[in-house]
Amino acid sequence: MADTIRIPDQTSLPELTLRGVILGALITVVFTASNVYLGLKVGLTFSSAIPAAVISMSVLRLFRDANILENNMVQTQASAAGTLSSVIFILPALVMMGHWHGFPFWITLAVCAAGGMLGVMFSIPLRRVMVVQSDLPYPEGVAAAEILRVGTKAMEPPEATDATKTAASSPRSTDRRVRGGGTGIADIATGGIVAAAVSFASSGLRVLGDGVSMWPTLGAAIFRLPMGFSMALLGAGYLIGIVAGLAMLTGLVIAWGVSVPILTAMHPMPEGASVSAYANALWSSQVRFIGAGVIGVGAIWTLATLAAPLARGLKTTFSAIGARGPRGNGAVPRTERDMPGLAIAAISLAMIVILALAFYAFLSGNAADGAAIWQLVAYAVVFAFVFGLLVAAACGYMAGLVGSSTSPISGVGIVAIVLVSLLILAVGDGSGLLATDAGRQMAIALAIFTTSAVIAVASISNDNLQDLKTGWLVGATPWRQQVALLIGCVAGAAVISPVLDLLYNAYGFADAMPRGGMDPSQALSAPQATLMLAIVRGIFTHQLNWEMILIGMGVGVALIVVDLILKRYCKVARMPVLAVGIGIYLPPTVCAPLVVGAALAWLVGRMLRRRTTDRGAIDAADRRGVLIASGLIVGESLVGVVMAGIIGLSGQEAPLAIAGPGFATTASWLGLAVFAAVAWLFGRRVLAAAPPR
Repeated sequence: MADTIRIPDQTSLPELTLRGVILGALITVVFTASNVYLGLKVGLTFSSAIPAAVISMSVLRLFRDANILENNMVQTQASAAGTLSSVIFILPALVMMGHWHGFPFWITLAVCAAGGMLGVMFSIPLRRVMVVQSDLPYPEGVAAAEILRVGTKAMEPPEATDATKTAASSPRSTDRRVRGGGTGIADIATGGIVAAAVSFASSGLRVLGDGVSMWPTLGAAIFRLPMGFSMALLGAGYLIGIVAGLAMLTGLVIAWGVSVPILTAMHPMPEGASVSAYANALWSSQVRFIGAGVIGVGAIWTLATLAAPLARGLKTTFSAIGARGPRGNGAVPRTERDMPGLAIAAISLAMIVILALAFYAFLSGNAADGAAIWQLVAYAVVFAFVFGLLVAAACGYMAGLVGSSTSPISGVGIVAIVLVSLLILAVGDGSGLLATDAGRQMAIALAIFTTSAVIAVASISNDNLQDLKTGWLVGATPWRQQVALLIGCVAGAAVISPVLDLLYNAYGFADAMPRGGMDPSQALSAPQATLMLAIVRGIFTHQLNWEMILIGMGVGVALIVVDLILKRYCKVARMPVLAVGIGIYLPPTVCAPLVVGAALAWLVGRMLRRRTTDRGAIDAADRRGVLIASGLIVGESLVGVVMAGIIGLSGQEAPLAIAGPGFATTASWLGLAVFAAVAWLFGRRVLAAAPPR
């Protein structure tokens, strides 16, 4: 059958080719820029493995000698780089606190690339036991392998082998998934073009609004009914699914249906203030800390549930490092050849040195003497290495168990920044580092910078085993795949700093605008970075909003109990605590379209299963939905990056606008109509992939 195609060990095909590396680098630039924009806007990133595989197949099919293993290398490289963009969850905090006024290229490149490459090295010893010998499902890795097989089959000429013809005639053949659609590039292009056009009309021409809110009141209590019109968020919501979507809706209700109304009722609005400004101020200064408390409890609970996987992962790591298998090309099958242990050790040591130099460069501009700086560098590098190794094993196992999308990178970041802050506090109290305001600022900045290295390690480890699973299923050579992962880390790290600089100077971040007179409503919220900065500042200044955080922690504990009850008695409904916390913490016009996208995915899924029982047709429709959603994200994100360049060059807030402020109300309703129309057309196109039988 087509879905069992695997290149045999004795067959050697071109894999890590120059054209593949160049194509992978170009895809990396696109998806890294898209993920950076989306992450700063909403606090989410999307998996680039499947759309990268589709784009790779669509390009490489122009070459007669292209093959499935070369396509696999391209998607491996691109997915690693897209995942590395998770460091934007913490790095913008350095600009928000005023320590940086931009993103220095070489330091940012060093911490991102070195952290990511260490994540690759940490995941290599886990491959044999966690990928080859275990029964972990690896949902994204298996899906990417299936996409590669389907696309490769679509590239075959009609006069293919007898085996392929037999598979094509099978009732469960995947061949039907590509008839009329090729590799799926048309679906990505459709989503991308639509989202780009809508985004340009909104952020460029300003003829479409980007959101609308209603502000009903009940006595002194103020409520908010929000809706944003982002195509990227519609696509992201479609990808996260109904469970996470309902959890975020719960967070939205807790914030704007309970917390803000209670606070506004307890503290009536001052004379002369507007309803929206007053309610937003209370949400920003009070309610978001409830979300922080929920996220903190969710992070601790998630990592606690990983205790057993962490122990197994570490045991596997050390046993694999100590194991000595047969040497030589004749002794080890091609599909079992990892990078040599000496190369792993040498690259790891080189990355530790690069991290140490990056930390020294980061601290060298401060008033501390050289000995004190090197002491702090040693503490930071050791923490990043040891904690990174721990979370690499935990996240790798968790990714194999339930998928990369649900692995708790944000939670890892929160735990990491708390632990490293406590470590610096212990060191600083003894050395006098925290005796001055300048010293405390340096300590806060160092905690943020150290956490960025940990997140780089964790995010890559989270993704790499999925890629290695894909490679194992299609018959790739592991060491070549691991080299592709390293190349992807460097390519992605090189893009992150320029894109961050571009977006910051064009839009600004929450509470951090590069120039006076900028429109704060257009600022990128960077929610995780804002949260982590608030936490680390509160730790060092002893000024955390503990009342609201403790309320949030209580809510988080209650949600954990609800989730455990649902898990026991209901097979479908769940209440992931981290997603609820994010729903409380995110701006409501960001959260609402995510919920709509998740609901759309659920409705489409129900309609698919009612109209046909053909598993192949349903899978084809599901794949089309994933590709269209990815296109929506990429299209809007790239327009956001391009508009940032236009704004930066022109020096104007809206250089292409053709509608003035008086058109805002009409633009909002037009935006709502366009958003609804795109959602409806999105659903229809997905359903068209599985016609009724």
